[in-house]
Amino acid sequence: MLSKRIASRLQDLETPFYLYDTELLRQTLESVVNESQRYNYKVHYAIKANYDDRLLSIIREYGLGVDCASGNEIRKAVEAGFDPRTIVYAGVGKRDKELRYAIEQEIMAINCESIEELTVIDALAAEAGRRVDVALRINPDIDPRTNHCIDTGQADSKFGISYEEILDNAARIRSLENLNIVGVHLHIGSQIRELHVFENMCLKVNVIVENLERLGFNFRFVDVGGGLGINYDMPENEPIPNFASLFAIVHNHLHVGDREVHFEFGRSIVGECGELITRVLFNKTTATGRKLLIVDASMTELIRPALYGAYHNIENITADTDRTDKYTVVGTACESTDRFDENVSLRRSKRGDLLSIKSAGAYGMSMASRYNLHDLPRAVYSEDLMK
Repeated sequence: MLSKRIASRLQDLETPFYLYDTELLRQTLESVVNESQRYNYKVHYAIKANYDDRLLSIIREYGLGVDCASGNEIRKAVEAGFDPRTIVYAGVGKRDKELRYAIEQEIMAINCESIEELTVIDALAAEAGRRVDVALRINPDIDPRTNHCIDTGQADSKFGISYEEILDNAARIRSLENLNIVGVHLHIGSQIRELHVFENMCLKVNVIVENLERLGFNFRFVDVGGGLGINYDMPENEPIPNFASLFAIVHNHLHVGDREVHFEFGRSIVGECGELITRVLFNKTTATGRKLLIVDASMTELIRPALYGAYHNIENITADTDRTDKYTVVGTACESTDRFDENVSLRRSKRGDLLSIKSAGAYGMSMASRYNLHDLPRAVYSEDLMK
């Protein structure tokens, strides 16, 4: 990872901070763009993963659209220079003011997640004197084989409309005069590493699209979401996710005619380009003999481990010995769950050493908080350090 190569340049910087490898981000974008163009697929960036201005400006250079989950994310994308006609908007609880803003911006599509939402958008469209392009977000009831906290496609999930409910309400949906039902949207979960899951998704999508078109729908596009995972265990072995295999699977198994096929990637685009750099404050041993390494970052900078047990590889990048010890790495927040890893083997660490918490480019800074009145972490970019 970048931090280990340039550790001496980081030593005097105030911690904690996010270090972004902009060259790796560009390489990742080149990969996703080149591989998607083989099949004329359209790619949107899931802005919830990271909305850092510098990263967004780079992502925009590569022609990606944006997948948004709130009205403010739409606003951020528009202000960052993305074409509204490439923006899609999903989310189970869209506020009226957010929907009005999306309608006003004439975005590509609002992905609707309930029958009642469809009727509300129809009314708001009438109020605005417009016909609005929407997609039906359908819950396909597929086990994505991932952390249950980031599983969005099983039957009892809050996300999407059940396929059966759409069948039962097809005539009612088609009767909404101020809506153009232009697409189908599915997203089964995040951090999916077993790619055969996408085969199952494609087979279900084929049936869904075929049956709904028989009922009178006419879709311009099919949005199969994202979810492609990254290698949190050994990020150095796979700095760029395997977009080629995913796109090949979809090409071989998704049969929706000449309709546009869209993807929404967040983690797989920015996850590996970011590291959280933190400094050792204290060593401490508990009454049970457990060695604690107390660092100056916490769950306020990176909540994923505390929130749902997410794993991030950690490395001491400035240790002056190769001897190792087992540590529980904990942060400064007043919460017992504020720990980054337990029983992790690190080079023997002392006060002042720098640790890299890797693969933190996605859902790190975008989920940061000011709990305990902590400052929000700043960002450091590789291209500035290399000048």
